[in-house]
Order: sequence, then structure tokens, then C-alpha cells
Amino acid sequence: MTTSAPTAAKSMDPTQDVLRTLDDVLSLGGKAMAWTRETPLLGAVPELDSMAVVALITSIEERFGLMVDDDDVDGATFATVGSLADFVASKLA
Repeated sequence: MTTSAPTAAKSMDPTQDVLRTLDDVLSLGGKAMAWTRETPLLGAVPELDSMAVVALITSIEERFGLMVDDDDVDGATFATVGSLADFVASKLA
């Protein structure tokens, strides 16, 4: 798993950094970089199981330099690339 410095994604739209994080955590070999904000995640990407969700949250915390509480996330957070990117953007605000 590759991570960037916590300051890697302080931009207004973290979608590209979220895609890189998904690609790294799920070992997709670049496949995620072709996804859009509308791409479904939870239930649609076989690699995104419960253990991968935990790894993804940890990686997001490290990459974006933020803290995610258990109460902050639910299934809707991981519904699409866009919902995940919007979650990250809200935590960075």
C-alpha cells in the first residue's frame, strides 16, 4: 500500500486523490483511474469488502491528514466515488 504525505490532497475536489487511494488500497493496477464520480463502489467492486473498507479508511486518514470517527461513515459514504470524495472534502473543510 502506497501513501502520500498528509498534505497530498488539500484541493477543493479530492476526487483524483480518492481514486489513487482506492487504486492503491484495492490493488487495482490503475483501473480506478478510469472511474468517474458516478462509479458505484460498495456492492459493485468485489475488492471492496469489509476489510478493504477498514484499510481504505486508514489510508484516507493517512493520505489526507484527517481523522475519521466510526460515527462519521456509513454505507452511503462508500456508495460511489463521488460520495466518498464528497465525504473527504467535507472532512477537509
